[in-house]
Amino acid sequence: MDTKPTHEQAQLHMQVYDMRREAKLRQGRDWYFKKYFVENLEDVMRIAGPGTEGGAMAMMVITYWDQACALLNYGLLHEDLFFETSGEFFGVWERVKPMVPQFRERFKNPHFLEHLEKAGQRYETWIEKRSPGHLAVMREFTKQMRGQLAGAAAKA
Repeated sequence: MDTKPTHEQAQLHMQVYDMRREAKLRQGRDWYFKKYFVENLEDVMRIAGPGTEGGAMAMMVITYWDQACALLNYGLLHEDLFFETSGEFFGVWERVKPMVPQFRERFKNPHFLEHLEKAGQRYETWIEKRSPGHLAVMREFTKQMRGQLAGAAAKA
């Protein structure tokens, strides 16, 4: 994007950021990045099934970022500003991405997390132009972190 953010976009961006600071959402984000490693719907039901605390935390985080990405996709947020300062949404997308096709099929909702997906796809193109190789390094880091957290959970 070759334009600067408007005053309104910057204000909304700060409101989106401020919402991330809400205590329950912070707790959910912390839980999500420590525990939410899924490959399929069976993993989702085991880790964060409906009616469980994990399920509530996962959906709070996932739907928060889907809503924020909806604001981005509708042009209410400035894309470069969002991508430069809100990379967490992409980490959420990376974690949930493997199960989305199964979820869409099972629940007959082809639009489930569509905003998160569209923003994630645009972000991949944007970051690879800006910082080639960054995604590969971050994906490897996530894979290592997943192994470390799984090992720690097995010892507990």
